[in-house]
Amino acid sequence: MEDENCQLIMEEALQLARQAFCAQEVPVGAVITLNGEILARAYNQKERTNDPTAHAEILAIREACAKLNSWHLDGATMYVTLEPCPMCAYAAIQARLKKLVFGARDPKAGAAGSVVNIFEKKLFNHEVEIIGDVLADECGTLLKKFFQDRR
Repeated sequence: MEDENCQLIMEEALQLARQAFCAQEVPVGAVITLNGEILARAYNQKERTNDPTAHAEILAIREACAKLNSWHLDGATMYVTLEPCPMCAYAAIQARLKKLVFGARDPKAGAAGSVVNIFEKKLFNHEVEIIGDVLADECGTLLKKFFQDRR
């Protein structure tokens, strides 16, 4: 059942990535859950906000923290369509996420093992469980189409 739930929530993140695509943003979507409920949703908004930190993961973490009135997201899981960059990976650690699930790997900036692994055990004082490659083909195809269209 958890695998099925994981894919359903990743579908939700993928829908957010499609919204980003339509807004001419790099199509990355993120969803944060806690106790089986969706706590936050976001997609990349760097272009709209002119903010280099407006990645889907950062925006979702901010929304979740605001809802809980705490920077501790203990027990929460983030689902994101692209392997996080170093900034977003460390934000996940700082937010005390329990688990991070991602779709496509990022061979240029991925910080969950593709380029570096910020989540390496005992590197920091909090460990985040990582699950990769969930709906990787669907997530990767959307990203490839976005960048092909821009060329």
